[in-house]
Amino acid sequence: MTKPRPSVLREFLASQAGSAVLLMIAATLAMVLANLPGGGGHLYHDLIHAQLGPELTPKLGPMTVHLWINDGLMAIFFLLVGLEIKREFLDGGLSTWERRRLPIIAAVAGMVVPALVYLLVTGGQPELANGWAIPAATDIAFAIGVLALLGNRAPASLKLFLTAVAIVDDMGAVAIIALIYTQGLDMAALAGAAAVLVVMFGLNRAGVKSLIPYLIGFVLLWYLMLLSGVHATVAGVLAAMTVPIRCTPGAPDAEDSPLHKLEHGVHPWSAYLIVPLFGFANAGLALNAQVFSALLDPLPMGVALGLFLGKQLGIFGSVWAAARLGIAERPNGANWAQIYGMAMLCGIGFTMSLFIGALAFPGSALLVEEAKGGILMGSIASALGGYALLRWAAPSLR
Repeated sequence: MTKPRPSVLREFLASQAGSAVLLMIAATLAMVLANLPGGGGHLYHDLIHAQLGPELTPKLGPMTVHLWINDGLMAIFFLLVGLEIKREFLDGGLSTWERRRLPIIAAVAGMVVPALVYLLVTGGQPELANGWAIPAATDIAFAIGVLALLGNRAPASLKLFLTAVAIVDDMGAVAIIALIYTQGLDMAALAGAAAVLVVMFGLNRAGVKSLIPYLIGFVLLWYLMLLSGVHATVAGVLAAMTVPIRCTPGAPDAEDSPLHKLEHGVHPWSAYLIVPLFGFANAGLALNAQVFSALLDPLPMGVALGLFLGKQLGIFGSVWAAARLGIAERPNGANWAQIYGMAMLCGIGFTMSLFIGALAFPGSALLVEEAKGGILMGSIASALGGYALLRWAAPSLR
């Protein structure tokens, strides 16, 4: 008798710790290489920005290693994000409005408050205003990885709630990328992308379960999005929405469900290759006197405080208010201190914040580097603070 395949969510929670460790190693390696003495640091930047392929669109110029990772491989990461969103809303922890209510409230507050903190700290400076979304993101791999270090000190309900909040947060991040960080639309390419999307939805409605036509459609959609001016990674989420799913509520994932099959197939590549590569290509911050002197400037401080203070205040405050007003109940088995610790962990913005930071200030390498400094400060403070609080707040284990 064939043993049932474990659910994607269980695999997801189990493997995020390993993915987080790889991401930390990749980011640390990038920092080390970017700060090699003499001219060594330039080797890292030369490698990342080395030309690797033709010019796919004049808007980007010749493709480089950095562009292939950020605009190419990250589309596969966002494909996985889209699959997770669809699965959770149709066949998982967000499949009913009762289950969705608190994560949606927490996620929205966890995006709005950090953005407000950022705008307050930057003082409404026009050249910095475009970075308001940088501290609104949560890196689920890092956050779950920190929770995994706590073992059974963190209740399962807290891990599930953090996952649900992060998935809704991802939805918001994708919407921001598509609507805010889009410039110079090519309407012909956009119309072509819409036509491909209609065909893909038609395949779904016609009952086509083979993944091949959906993957071909995903590649076409990615290229047309790249030409259109909408960030190409949005193609991943849109393509995921067209993949058929067979729902099995309360049971292991269906073996013949195309969505679950694709999610199981893509997840290891995303967790153990794409995300670490992204961290390596984007976390290399050269720590020189100029960078250290700029860490207290409005941009890095706005990002850092948005992640560290804005996230915890927005998420914890909204959960507490929802519970007090009877709108929703707090996660079972978790005390208020543990919920606050989880809210702090949501301030680990790393991957998504770095991604949005690069989009927020195109053509301004200095501002992107300053944003990196703020992301690292806010994410590290959130990780250490959340871990310490959750370890202290956990019931004594005998």
